[in-house]
Amino acid sequence: MAHEGMRAGDGDRQKVAEQLREALDQGRLDLSEYDERVQRAYSAKTYGDLKGLLDDLPGTIPVENAQIEPHQPVAKAEPRHGHGHGHGAGRSGFPGILGVFLVCVVIWAMSGADYFWPGWVLIPVVWALVAHFRDRGKRGH
Repeated sequence: MAHEGMRAGDGDRQKVAEQLREALDQGRLDLSEYDERVQRAYSAKTYGDLKGLLDDLPGTIPVENAQIEPHQPVAKAEPRHGHGHGHGAGRSGFPGILGVFLVCVVIWAMSGADYFWPGWVLIPVVWALVAHFRDRGKRGH
């Protein structure tokens, strides 16, 4: 597969620039040639633009021989009907939220507080209860 027309990313440009810096440190490039190649590397838009910057340097991988793996999109899971585990797989959050509410009521009762603050936790319990019965009606139970 020819990669010359593929867009190069920042990481690709950075790798070429690092290899050029190593070549400069080893004395394989003089400062002006290094500067010219680094400018070309950072201004490259495609792999074809990066081609030739490393070809005459030992120990570097030319761009056309680099192993590029295209991104494979992840297939979306189809929604399951019936009982299962996980969000949206036939379970509501009602039992869990009801448990939290009951724990709050016990803490309130043990603390002897006058103001019934667990009532605020009751709001999502009511929402979950409504959603539970609405979903249950859609599943035909």
